[in-house]
Amino acid sequence: LRIGVIESSPFTIISYIIDEKGQTTTKLIGYVPDLIDLLQTRMGFTPQIILAPSNQTYDGLIDSVANGLYDLVIGDVTVTAKRREIVSFSNSIFDNSLRIIVRKTSPVSVNLASYLKPFSLNLWIVLLLSVIYASVLVYLLERQDNESLQDRSIISSLAMSIWYSIGTVMGYGADMQPST
Repeated sequence: LRIGVIESSPFTIISYIIDEKGQTTTKLIGYVPDLIDLLQTRMGFTPQIILAPSNQTYDGLIDSVANGLYDLVIGDVTVTAKRREIVSFSNSIFDNSLRIIVRKTSPVSVNLASYLKPFSLNLWIVLLLSVIYASVLVYLLERQDNESLQDRSIISSLAMSIWYSIGTVMGYGADMQPST
């Protein structure tokens, strides 16, 4: 059985082996030679593997089968309508799909407190103390005149004053309006 193959990695790769005497031996390795060996073992035929010339085109392989130079060709030959008119194709023996290979990136460490980094710890402490001080002042000045603070406990009124102060610092506003 004359089997034509064409060099196409990883299907058929030419390997040159130099022995102790300096003799160079050509050996075919890859998916296709392994498949031929497996079929030979299971089916009991003697293959004559013929490596197509390096300038051989895939259309030339098809013509070689049609003209009887090869009994069959095993390789990564694309099936086209024109080629199907000349020879018969088997089902695909190798599921080939394109892949994109990218370098692995190092894992990203997530710091949940990273939003605090723009300012130093001292500035955050001063900002917090300023909000608390402003909240106490709002409570003291507004508790008599503001209706939303009058019928509440001291803790609830202070919490509302803190909420108002934070809203003022953040710039989104709060639903309590000072009356003084």
